[in-house]
Amino acid sequence: MAKIEGFRVKNYRSLHDIILGKLWNTQDAKPLTPMTAVIGKNGVGKSTLFDTFGFLADCLKGGVEEACDSRGRGGFERIRSQGQEGSVEFQIYYKEDGNARPITYELAIDIDSDGRPYVKRERLRQRRKGQSKGRPFSFLILNEGKGVAWKGEEEGKQIEEGELDLLRLIESIHKGEEEAESKETELVELDDKRKLGIATLGSLKQHPRISAFRRFIEGWYLSYFTPDAARSLPLASPQKHLNIHGDNLGNVVQFMEREHPKKFKTILEKISGKIPGVNRISTEKSPDSRLLLRFNDRGFQDPFYAQQMSDGTLKIFAYLLLLEDPSPPPFLCIEEPENGLYHKLLETLAREFREHATGRKGGSQVFITTHQPYFVDALTPEEVWVLEKGKDGFSTIRRASEDPLIENLVNEGLPLGGLWYSDYLDNRDNG
Repeated sequence: MAKIEGFRVKNYRSLHDIILGKLWNTQDAKPLTPMTAVIGKNGVGKSTLFDTFGFLADCLKGGVEEACDSRGRGGFERIRSQGQEGSVEFQIYYKEDGNARPITYELAIDIDSDGRPYVKRERLRQRRKGQSKGRPFSFLILNEGKGVAWKGEEEGKQIEEGELDLLRLIESIHKGEEEAESKETELVELDDKRKLGIATLGSLKQHPRISAFRRFIEGWYLSYFTPDAARSLPLASPQKHLNIHGDNLGNVVQFMEREHPKKFKTILEKISGKIPGVNRISTEKSPDSRLLLRFNDRGFQDPFYAQQMSDGTLKIFAYLLLLEDPSPPPFLCIEEPENGLYHKLLETLAREFREHATGRKGGSQVFITTHQPYFVDALTPEEVWVLEKGKDGFSTIRRASEDPLIENLVNEGLPLGGLWYSDYLDNRDNG
């Protein structure tokens, strides 16, 4: 399954310029782990970092202008780092699978003369077979909505000179010169500069690498789960995947009951064993075809329904059910999963997330923001990134494993969350 090895954000609110993991031009850095957790105090930018993934997914779905205005973001000028000029930029360094050559996606968004956000630059690049050094070859370059895309899986012989030819070609396009299109190349001019090029070209069969990246982002799952949404009474209608708010929780249970009855029975037994007091979970159809999610509590003959269950019970049930999805998303992003949960459940939940991310069956890559030390106790220094506010008001980020003292203390048996609680993970330069 595809995995993000590195991620860079520039000029997005408090994230003036941060890098997590490995990029094409930072090959000495370690890639992101299958499970990554970002910790930090209130107000350091954890929610902003979570939102960058949602913003990218929204850009692909509806365009950059709509993404800037949605989810209460307030438009481009509210998104761009305060006091800064220039583009809001993102870079994703990822692999389609463990043996694939990494691909880099770069996106720059700015405002035009009318003050409206548009896609200023967009690029996809990958090293050629056998290439271990030098600049990766760009198989998609778009500047101001115009550029070149290479068809097929591999580069043709006529482009061995590399990106210089591409840049010259783009310059000629902007000057209005006509260029003969080769069998391997396609001149591209988008009719809407507010839409991503990967959204348009990724739907075409002749661009399989672009299509694969588009599917990768479309498959992301960003959890905006709320217990109140899970208490809603949806119409009975089996649904394969849990949606981002969790208001189809009963529908997913109904789907798994119907399509995978034996496996689902095992799943529910497993989940019930991890939720205190619950020994059975099922669905019930009401007379008006609404779907009721039913919990049988130990010691009580009659069941309780989702509307009566605690926020924590519904939340951990939703997360555990999500991890049992037969077709898991490639990237699972959750903000502060600890809210509403009993603290002794957090280490169990953290281990469940890691087991899912590192399992042989190729589960989701998991990205979590948290401020709960009990959750962090179950993590390793390599999995944890510390987000802080710098003296200039912008966020800085570093891996916990970069501090030899932290590595040594954890190796001696001290829990990482306890060290964080005791301020060992604080950056003393900012103190």
